[in-house]
Amino acid sequence: MGQRMERDSMGELPVPEEMLYGAQTARAVENFPVSGQGIGREMIRALGLVKLAAAQVNRGLGNLAPDLADVISRAAEQVADGELDAHFPVDLFQTGSGTSSNMNANEVIANRAIQLLGGDLGSKSVHPNDHVNFGQSSNDVFPTAIHVAALTQLERRLIPALRQLQEALQRKAREFDDVVKIGRTHLQDATPIRLGQELSGYASQVEHGLRHLEGCAWHLRELPIGGTAVGTGINTHPEFGARMASRLSELTGVQFVEAPNHFESQGARDAAVQCSGALKTLAAALIKIANDIRFLGSGPRLGLGELELPAVQPGSSIMPGKVNPVIAESLIMVCAQVIGNDTAITLGGLYGNFELNVMMPLIARNLLEQIALLSGATRVFADKLVAGLEARREAIAARNEQSLALATALAPRIGYDRAAEIAKASWKTGRTVRELARERGVLPDDELEQALDLRRQTEPGV
Repeated sequence: MGQRMERDSMGELPVPEEMLYGAQTARAVENFPVSGQGIGREMIRALGLVKLAAAQVNRGLGNLAPDLADVISRAAEQVADGELDAHFPVDLFQTGSGTSSNMNANEVIANRAIQLLGGDLGSKSVHPNDHVNFGQSSNDVFPTAIHVAALTQLERRLIPALRQLQEALQRKAREFDDVVKIGRTHLQDATPIRLGQELSGYASQVEHGLRHLEGCAWHLRELPIGGTAVGTGINTHPEFGARMASRLSELTGVQFVEAPNHFESQGARDAAVQCSGALKTLAAALIKIANDIRFLGSGPRLGLGELELPAVQPGSSIMPGKVNPVIAESLIMVCAQVIGNDTAITLGGLYGNFELNVMMPLIARNLLEQIALLSGATRVFADKLVAGLEARREAIAARNEQSLALATALAPRIGYDRAAEIAKASWKTGRTVRELARERGVLPDDELEQALDLRRQTEPGV
């Protein structure tokens, strides 16, 4: 493997001949042999888009010659499209501003542009700082890339996946609306509820999760680009930020605007913290939904056994025929990871010291992982579990009469204490509330049947 010499402000450094990065990237590779994880495809894509937009905006502002801007745009587009990912070796755990990755992008794009022009790599005839990074700073580029990557993934992946899950739950809620079952509070039998009503609650949780995400999207739309080093916009055109937001909107199909206050947008990562909080809330809701469904499907004979979950794979290496709720378990694990990521992002958000947050690569990694994990897991949950749910109608009907909570419907007519006596007697004797109430003659038969009509108990206002 041959090498070439590349130079930065600290001197010369050898770089593998076939690699497009330069000296600053090589130094970062030496300095941060930490995790073996890079910043990831979505952040590389976002950096490529920022550099593509910058070249085009700088051309329009007269800051770059048209030919130079065009070749930089071609190289940046290749970065965005994933053609040059092998040239991004910098570890995730690097300088907190993301400077190493910004310079990695600058060097790769500059050298690729030189290559496209037929020049010598490392010659800096296309300069990583003077040309590719013109009018920019790592301090506004990297947080802009976070917002571009996160909001794009929210709108293209997670929000559609959640809508799919919500619709799947709503379909099942309608399908099971006629199934009356016993509700549960404190893990104890409670008054009747329809299975469709129960699932409608899950669908509503997902809908509220969507609203929470939509409620934080406005902050992610604000881009720090144009603030350069500390938010003042030194060394850039006063229109640069607004034009960048407009161009990035065109390139991504996602609406962005220039941050109204660059000191907030660079000194703090509140948008990411807020978004992560919404994702954590969603994760908590999805755990509740997945856990309820797997318990309702427990058994199949000696558990609750009210739902039949799709059998997707054998469940045991020792127990023949056993089938486990693996899809629900997968979603629960994803949600646990998302909640853990939120802790890291919250801690990262605390380190907005003065004019710059210095935990940005960590925040980017955890936020984008949250979005990716939830996007994949919710689609799988909707497709492989919710869509195939079946109600075990006979098993549910057979249990309904055994509930002690049926005495609740008698309390307004015969008083709480008498109803409680019937419930206690039912528990001690094993006889049903209906049998004991009829035997004791607490109500005329027609009124008793009306009071103990399970369906009516699920819609008392009707």
